[in-house]
Amino acid sequence: MSSEPLSLGEMLRGRREHLTPADVGLQSFGRRRTAGLRREELAQLAGVSVDYIMRLEQGRARTPSAQVVAALARALQLSRTETALFHRAAGLTPPASGTVSHHIPAGVQRMLARMSDLPLAVFAADWTQLASTPLWQALFQTPPVAADPDQNLLVQVFIDDSVSQVATTHGGPEAFERALVADLRRSAADHHDDPRFRAFVADLRSRSPRFAGLWDEGRAAAHRSLVKTVHNPLVGDVVLDCDVVVAPDSDIKVVIYSTSQRGPDAEKLDFLRVSAVHRYSSR
Repeated sequence: MSSEPLSLGEMLRGRREHLTPADVGLQSFGRRRTAGLRREELAQLAGVSVDYIMRLEQGRARTPSAQVVAALARALQLSRTETALFHRAAGLTPPASGTVSHHIPAGVQRMLARMSDLPLAVFAADWTQLASTPLWQALFQTPPVAADPDQNLLVQVFIDDSVSQVATTHGGPEAFERALVADLRRSAADHHDDPRFRAFVADLRSRSPRFAGLWDEGRAAAHRSLVKTVHNPLVGDVVLDCDVVVAPDSDIKVVIYSTSQRGPDAEKLDFLRVSAVHRYSSR
């Protein structure tokens, strides 16, 4: 038995063959000649072409970007250690400790797959969106992360002001903004050595007086729960509870919107759920 470390292509193919569509929240269609995810399914999850995955597996593409490697690691549900090995096999330096991690723990990935009937999204410590369910995308009229990997909640709130057009926080917009900034300042304690995190905060301070004022207050606290009214063009206003859960031993945040099982808001979510399933399955 060879003691040589696995190549990137071997790691990619081996992990793909050990995952099922159900593991990653996909429906299985047609007769499957081999076990595991098809290349087409992995390409859909990671936002890369099928041809590129084939070339990676065959060793014909040897220098993928860090962004592509991170996207593949998330899609393949690699652990933190496996993600580091995956980066090294690609000739890249693994993400350093103390930097903002985009690694979604396997348990959170299973939540995404098994709680797809809820509007749910996953965020990094700097509120970069890492993944979302089809119902989240239908509710907020946003693309999947694979189609737009630069979605960041703080930018949407303080720079382009797009969130205020989509949702209203009960208690006023300041309550939501204050909670977001306090959560980011709490994360700063763990990521003060990350130059990208520091540059991100500096950019927000220079471009948004609202953010700068709240940041300079120095308040640090985890963002927990709020009630919001989401303005959706298909079903109108939907009143929902918004809860934020931090994954254990991680700074990854899971944001979940929910409502009671009965009533007009539940009916509106049901309509969007059917719409989301139809749109997702027709891709």
